[in-house]
Amino acid sequence: MIFFFLLLVLVLVAQIAEFFIPALPWLYNAHVYIVPVIVFYGAMALPFPLMLALALYAGLLLDALTVHVIGGKVEISTGSSILLYGMLAGIMHGLRPLFVRGRWEVHCILSGVCTSSIILAQYLMITFRRGSLVFTREIWWQIGVPGLFAMAIAPILFWFLQWLGRITAYRYLPERSRFE
Repeated sequence: MIFFFLLLVLVLVAQIAEFFIPALPWLYNAHVYIVPVIVFYGAMALPFPLMLALALYAGLLLDALTVHVIGGKVEISTGSSILLYGMLAGIMHGLRPLFVRGRWEVHCILSGVCTSSIILAQYLMITFRRGSLVFTREIWWQIGVPGLFAMAIAPILFWFLQWLGRITAYRYLPERSRFE
């Protein structure tokens, strides 16, 4: 249970830290997202009810930051991020048997794909509400680059979270090899 609360604190700290990480001007002002990687690790390491609670928490935080109301018209409604995180975390949780065997490769790649999926879904919500679906090269860069960064930082972050889990004696971590 200590590990779950540590994940909650890390999600909050990462959400705040994302404000201070500048956009990358040489990559069409793409951003770096850390919170989805933490949530997706939680989806692998936590049992299903706690995974849903973590997705709800991260979704509420993201909704609080991204709810758009322009001229009395809601563009990204509250609850959409909760559904996105819940769905994507559920997919990651379904691949948990690989994680239990110590195989992280698929999860690292899917962390990037799912991060880009969250951004794409938010963009589609905004464009459908505005009635103008436009995809330029800059938009694809702003959707794809955060996913690539999530793939790049996922192994490091997963290792760190694995270490935190072992320190807190979390029992749902992958089984150690008998040769270690």
